Amino acid sequence: MSTNGKLKSLFVMPAVMVSMFLFLFSVFKAFGGNADWLGWAGAAVAALPMPLLMGRLMLTATARTADNLPLLLFVSLAGTCMVAWEVYFEGTGDALALACAVTATLIIFTYVFWYSRYGRHEEASLGVGSKLPDFELTDLEGNVVRAADFTGAPTVFLFYRGNWCPLCMAQIGELVDRYQELDELGVTVCLISPQSEGHTEALASKHDVPFRFLLDRDNKVAESLNIAVRNGVPAGVPGGYDADTVMPTLIVTNAGGTIVFSDQTDNYRVRPEPDIFLAILRRARAMDT
Repeated sequence: MSTNGKLKSLFVMPAVMVSMFLFLFSVFKAFGGNADWLGWAGAAVAALPMPLLMGRLMLTATARTADNLPLLLFVSLAGTCMVAWEVYFEGTGDALALACAVTATLIIFTYVFWYSRYGRHEEASLGVGSKLPDFELTDLEGNVVRAADFTGAPTVFLFYRGNWCPLCMAQIGELVDRYQELDELGVTVCLISPQSEGHTEALASKHDVPFRFLLDRDNKVAESLNIAVRNGVPAGVPGGYDADTVMPTLIVTNAGGTIVFSDQTDNYRVRPEPDIFLAILRRARAMDT
């Protein structure tokens, strides 16, 4: 099942901009000589988590976050409670500050519990113990590459959303950092995306490692594996990306092409630690020797 993300594609950019506006507006009101400075300070606190999270994702190499972001939700709720206390118990609060705080809290809750999730059910064909389905991709030289071509060596297949996704770039960065360990285990790493050849070439030139940078043209493989996301690229993302993308999926196969690790996350912010599948690969190698 490929998911339809049209509404989600229209959500995230405005959500970030509105949250940033609410934060800056609330800070201005709090420090602008307003009588209800405490209520406006609470509104600023309520609006801060969304810009803070996006700033972290964009400016730091963050490959994963907590599933429900409890600290950020608590901070936003606490800020709204501060404003509500001023309005309903102290009687000195500004109703506009409360509206700003509630709006900001609704945004972060919507992001965490709706936008971040796919409503995904794990595909049995990609589960541990299954043989990886064969499929055809294209490499940067225009050659057709089949999944079956990698039989004979353990392989990591990472389906990533595109260069525009900071979590995907951080996850790939982790694999690059662990290249020596992967190489010692004889592991081939395949990075697969429906993004354009130009974007994939730019990614390959950035990382000086012999990974296989592969193209899923028109998202056909993702569709066949039921991991595609229609309109999954946020509206407004620069760079000329196609609207459709893929749910982040990491599959590890042994030399026989059997899946020994599968991560089919339902939350695009939750990704597996490399240590998990590296331990599985080490154990498999030890059993073979």
